[in-house]
Amino acid sequence: MMTDNFKNKRILFLSVKTFNYEKAIADKLKFLGAIVDYYDERPANSIFAKGIIRFKRSLYQKKINSYYKEMIKKTIGITYDSLFVIKGEVVPSFFLEDFKNRNPKCVFIYYTWDSFNNNPNAVSILKFFNRKFTFDSDDALMFNLDFRPLFFIDDYIINKKNNGVINYDLLFLGTAHSDRYKIGNSVVNWCDEQNLMSYAYYYMPSRFVYLFKMLFDSSFYSFEYKKLSFKSLNINEIMSLYNESAVILDINHPGQKGLTMRTFEALGAGKKIITTNKHIKKYPFYNENNVFVIDRENIVLHKTFFDSPFIEIESGLYEDMSISGWLKTIFVDINPNYWILKD
Repeated sequence: MMTDNFKNKRILFLSVKTFNYEKAIADKLKFLGAIVDYYDERPANSIFAKGIIRFKRSLYQKKINSYYKEMIKKTIGITYDSLFVIKGEVVPSFFLEDFKNRNPKCVFIYYTWDSFNNNPNAVSILKFFNRKFTFDSDDALMFNLDFRPLFFIDDYIINKKNNGVINYDLLFLGTAHSDRYKIGNSVVNWCDEQNLMSYAYYYMPSRFVYLFKMLFDSSFYSFEYKKLSFKSLNINEIMSLYNESAVILDINHPGQKGLTMRTFEALGAGKKIITTNKHIKKYPFYNENNVFVIDRENIVLHKTFFDSPFIEIESGLYEDMSISGWLKTIFVDINPNYWILKD
């Protein structure tokens, strides 16, 4: 049983806070029998802290070093089986060296659900890790990592079993960035023309971030302020909207090739998906009945896609797409060639 691989295993888990996914991962590891000590990878999560870490980390390095020295003190005397780091945006080398010296038998595991383009620290610390994974197949080749796509959490399995009355033909939920508004607006307008009901929720972390984007990011010039929401939806609100929706719109960042979390959540919930990511066609769960790919530069949609029901994904593959399957790959198995079917 899978739980045998985690029972009584002590794991130090470091991850940035990302819409509570870190909590879902820690909770699942504990459910499987592991003892998990979780620390936020960042010393702070204010807009200022996130901004300075990304654009001028050297100004924040003293704070980062102090934070990790304190973490060393807190973990002294504890023997760990695994160190699990997601993203590695600020984790310093001195911490990893010290931790390795204190835990020589510990397995160092790294995963990223972000591109390396804006994360130079991650590249510099990869040498410390025994098992290394990325959600992006190009980065896997470039940095010699194993490839493992994302997952859906157990809430979506429950949601799949309890679908309610469909009120929306199309649903979009996502953080406002890049060309998302342009594409989302185009799809919503098409739905209106076809007498299809749609609902779009564009999340913005704060008004300060919105102002910053308006000043320095030309892609935000077209965003209508009144259509932005500064409150993040909780899992119950997301589940409620999924229950009411037939098709989920996924708009990946134009600079990323890896499939989004939204892709797995939609399919995990038994929902059809319209996506801008053409690379989804290479994955074993791709089915043209369930997935409709659009060109972000030339959007063409067909109403017939909305007419047919979702076709169930084979049970073994569905399990592999779940958080349990994801953790099994990260901690136990390595199956780098399973996910991409063709070039």
